[in-house]
Amino acid sequence: MITKDNELIRINPNNSNKIEYSTTSGRSWHVRFSGSSYGNFQDLIDNGTEILANTSKGLYYSTTNGRSWHRRS
Repeated sequence: MITKDNELIRINPNNSNKIEYSTTSGRSWHVRFSGSSYGNFQDLIDNGTEILANTSKGLYYSTTNGRSWHRRS
């Protein structure tokens, strides 16, 4: 779980294909991204202007707080 722009962002604990966010300090969670094309999300890292995600299919980054992902080449 990371904190970015006043949100908590996490990998869903029951489905590692989903990224969720909370604006209520974790009291409620909402799906921001859901899909298996990037593999299973394993770790999130706040890298300043982007979020890095280690997945079962490689390293990806997001500049949209996890709404969309691109492969790091």
